[in-house]
Amino acid sequence: MINRIRDVRRARRLTLDDVARRCDPPTTAQTIGRLETGTRTLSLDWLNRIAAALEVESSALVSTSEASELPVVALLDPTGAHALTRTESAVLPSPSEQMLAMRVTGSLGEYRSGDMLWLRRIDAEGFASALNRDVLVPRPAGRFVFGRLIARDGERIQILPPGAGTRQQVVSNPPWLAVAETLIRAL
Repeated sequence: MINRIRDVRRARRLTLDDVARRCDPPTTAQTIGRLETGTRTLSLDWLNRIAAALEVESSALVSTSEASELPVVALLDPTGAHALTRTESAVLPSPSEQMLAMRVTGSLGEYRSGDMLWLRRIDAEGFASALNRDVLVPRPAGRFVFGRLIARDGERIQILPPGAGTRQQVVSNPPWLAVAETLIRAL
C-alpha cells in the first residue's frame, strides 16, 4: 500500500518527532520514518494512530487515484515569491462526518463576506484543545455563537465574538463545538 503520511506531515509542518510524540501511545521518530517510507509494514492500527496524531481521517493517508493534492509551485514571504528548493504538495482537506461548514454573509472581524469556513466538530472531552481558537457553539432553539474560545470553567465556556466592542458570550454545557480549521476565500 502506498501511503501519503509524509505528504500530510509536511503539509502540516510537523517533524517525524512531532508525529511520534503525538501518537497514542507515543513512539519514535525512526518508527514513523520507516512507516512513511514503507520499510515497515503499515497496519490498520498504525494507520489509525498516525491519522489521529496528524488530526486527519485515515483515508487521507492512503494514496488513491482520487487523491486531493495540489503541487506547490512557489513560496511567498515579505521579500516576494520564490521558487521551491524541493518538491512540495498541498493536501486539501477531506470531508468527514466530523466536518461542518459555515458561510460568511457579512464581513465581521477578520472574516469577509463570501468566506467559507470548514470546522471540525469535537465533543466535550476535546474542548481544551480548542482554547484560543475560533469555534462555532450550538445554543438552544437552533441558535449558535461563533467566536474565540477564551475560557472554560467546568461546564461553562466563554466565547468572544469577532469584531470590535463585542461582549463575551457564556454557553453552559454545550453538547459539542466545532473548531475552525480551514478558511476558503475567493480573491
